[in-house]
Amino acid sequence: MTAQAADFTQDHRTLRFTGEWTLARLGDIPARLEQLADAPDTVDLSGVERIDTVGAWLVHRLQRDHAVRIEGASEKAEDLIEKVGHVDQPFRSAPEEPPSFQRVLGRIGLATATAGGTMVGLLGFFGETLISVWRVILNPKRFRGNAVIRQFEVVGVDALAIVGLMSFLIGIVIAQQGAIQLRQFGAEVYTINLVGRLTFRELGVLMTAIMVAGRSGSAFAAQIGSMRLAEEVDAMRTIGLSPIESLVLPRVTAAILMMPVLAFYAAMLALIGGGLFSWFSLNLPPVTFVARIREVVPMTDVYQGLIKAPVFGLIISMAGCFQGMQVEGSAESVGLRTTSAVVQSIFLVIVLDAFFAVFFAAIGWI
Repeated sequence: MTAQAADFTQDHRTLRFTGEWTLARLGDIPARLEQLADAPDTVDLSGVERIDTVGAWLVHRLQRDHAVRIEGASEKAEDLIEKVGHVDQPFRSAPEEPPSFQRVLGRIGLATATAGGTMVGLLGFFGETLISVWRVILNPKRFRGNAVIRQFEVVGVDALAIVGLMSFLIGIVIAQQGAIQLRQFGAEVYTINLVGRLTFRELGVLMTAIMVAGRSGSAFAAQIGSMRLAEEVDAMRTIGLSPIESLVLPRVTAAILMMPVLAFYAAMLALIGGGLFSWFSLNLPPVTFVARIREVVPMTDVYQGLIKAPVFGLIISMAGCFQGMQVEGSAESVGLRTTSAVVQSIFLVIVLDAFFAVFFAAIGWI
């Protein structure tokens, strides 16, 4: 039997559909339906032999636009027309944005939750590192001395030039700015006090920590992150090596031990810069500068810098290694985690520096 093309007739307010209402058999049916003079009240589908989604859409459109009644449809036709109607919904090219206050509040909440999760993860990572340290103490042969010495070079020796230049220039800037303000009171000699106490107590160790965070902390995150992408970390676990002992402990150890050295070195270079400025601009000879430094800078200021330095080194190395271990997916994740490591390190260093300032003031080291 030859398939009958789709057709319809109009009897007063009723449309009677016949034939196959499929895409291949519709012909000019859509155009004819658009040109109907009178809107129908009823659509009779008893003569329809077959119908697909295109035909069902035409029936649904009549039902939607003219609120017609559907009669004589088979069970399958009714089901298809109903399904087509369910997907006939307005499409939004862009999602509707919530009110500004709600959007800002949501971002604050998301940032808070992310920060809290990161801190919890960092504490867990720190605990895992302590467990690895205990295992190394129980079995000293597991300690990787060569890796630690290599990290000494990366964290300390290679950073001497940039840390020294930065500290030297900061010492000059502190002396120059202090002298400008103290000259108004005829007290330029107190520039030495300013340079000495600031460099040993705060700026020497703080600027060194920021430089190490940007230089070594980011390198730790990038190196370990790249190994994560290359599945080298998983391979280490497969052959029985602990990534914490092999990758994290050497970096943490080097940062803790080298930070006091770099901080003291930075403070001395800052003193040299301030001393040279005082000599050439304030006519204060080096002998006077050194003698004044010995008078006004107590040993507690030196102790403060040497106590804070290893703590800052621990924070920087832990943040870098932790973020590196979180890398997954693609190379973009390496960049994001490296940035997070630097930001997290600097933030934690500044927060801890504030706590140290309050603590040392409470015990009388002022």
